[in-house]
Amino acid sequence: MKSEYRQLYEKFGLNVVYYRKRKKLTQLQLAELADVDRSHISAIELGKVGVSFDVIFKLCEVLDTTPKELFDFRD
Repeated sequence: MKSEYRQLYEKFGLNVVYYRKRKKLTQLQLAELADVDRSHISAIELGKVGVSFDVIFKLCEVLDTTPKELFDFRD
């Protein structure tokens, strides 16, 4: 990951946290529903890893949101 994009990854991660908590899910529950490892969910939420489109689309399904909403970064 390029350091210049670090803040964007972190903002994406914060949106994942927001929508996960809105659905009252733990990281483990989200991971199981999205068929990814819990540590990967943690890394996404902390902005430490990039996310494939497949994972983004699955997160959207589970979190009842859209890719646009996950990328709608607040200031």
